[in-house]
Amino acid sequence: MSGERRGGQPEIQRQARIERKTKETQIALGLSLDGTGASKVETTIPFFNHMLEAWSRHGLMDLTVEARGDTEVDLHHTVEDVGICLGRAFKEAVGDKKGIVRYGASFLPMDEALLHAAVDISGRPSLVFNVPLGRTRISNFDLDLLKDFFRAFAFNAEVTLHVNMHYGENLHHIAEATFKAVARALAQATRLDPRIADVLSTKGTL
Repeated sequence: MSGERRGGQPEIQRQARIERKTKETQIALGLSLDGTGASKVETTIPFFNHMLEAWSRHGLMDLTVEARGDTEVDLHHTVEDVGICLGRAFKEAVGDKKGIVRYGASFLPMDEALLHAAVDISGRPSLVFNVPLGRTRISNFDLDLLKDFFRAFAFNAEVTLHVNMHYGENLHHIAEATFKAVARALAQATRLDPRIADVLSTKGTL
C-alpha cells in the first residue's frame, strides 16, 4: 500500500507478523487489516482451518497461519495459541488507533442461526461470550474451545468483545456465524474515517 489516505494523512501499512514457539506449539501468523480476504491457513485441524478462512474472507483481512502443536494430547494448546498470535498481530496492525472508527457490530444470519458480535478497540481487554456450545463436538473439534480462542484473541488484541447467539440449531452454522460476525465487527471497527483526526476518545487516548 502506498500514497495517501483520504484527508491527506499518510497511508500506513496496517499489517503484522507474529511468531510464537513453546514446548507445545510452533506458530507463524501474518495479518493485513486492509486486505481482500485472502488466506492460507494450516493448523493441522481441518475444522479450525475452515473457521479461520471464514474469518479472513468475511472480515476482508488477509491471513496466513502455519501452526503445529501437540494435537495428539488435545487441540486446546494449538487453538488457544493461534488466538494469542492473532490477537497480538491485530493489536500491532491497528497501531496507534488514530483515525479508526473504534466500535463495530455485526448481526450474522446463517440459515436458522443468528449471531451478534460487538467490539470496542478500547485497550481494555474483556470478553462476554454467550454462545452455548459447551460439551458438543464437530468431528474431533470440541466446540467449547471457541470460547478459549476468542478469549485469547480479545485479551491479546486488547479489545472489548461481546458475542451473543440469539438462536440456532445446527452446530456448524452457529460456530461459523460466530467467526464471521466477529470478523465483520472488527472490519467495521478498524475502518479509517478521515473525519477522525486522532483517536475517538474524550480522554484523548485508548
